[in-house]
Amino acid sequence: MTRRRAMALAGAMAVLGAPRVLRADVSSWLFIGSGPSWLQRASQNPEYQPSLQMETGLGSSPRDLVVLGGLGRVHTHFGQGTDLGLLIRSATRGLVHGDWGAALDVGAYERFWGVGSTGALLSLSLGAPWGITLSLTGGIGTNDSKTISAVIGLDLARATIYRQSGENWWENPFPPEKR
Repeated sequence: MTRRRAMALAGAMAVLGAPRVLRADVSSWLFIGSGPSWLQRASQNPEYQPSLQMETGLGSSPRDLVVLGGLGRVHTHFGQGTDLGLLIRSATRGLVHGDWGAALDVGAYERFWGVGSTGALLSLSLGAPWGITLSLTGGIGTNDSKTISAVIGLDLARATIYRQSGENWWENPFPPEKR
């Protein structure tokens, strides 16, 4: 190897190996709420009961106008059983920042109890300041299963870490980088 090639190789390695500032700013959700659910399974009469919904997930940068991400959901129908779901979320920046906003979730669920069911879910989440969220969900699945629920609760990540609303009442000590 000639001296000139060695110098060019060393220069290229120095440029490629130079430290850079990388940004790994992501959105996250951690929701817990409860409300009524309506279930109809395999030619049975519809049943109404209270439910508990918990979900967590990660998304793209909270600085984006529309945030895309994934979500895992556990939805317990008291007296019946628990549905597990995986969803894709499309959320507004307002929702991610703990302010007014909305999210649309589309995905699938699995029901291991009763006659069992596998199906599709569609969910609309409406967010208010401080992480308060109303989640409206509809689902349809195998074995003639249908689900509708209305759950209100709190997104703990949006009420604390990502919150940028209400700063004059309760300062966020670790706010995400401003847009």
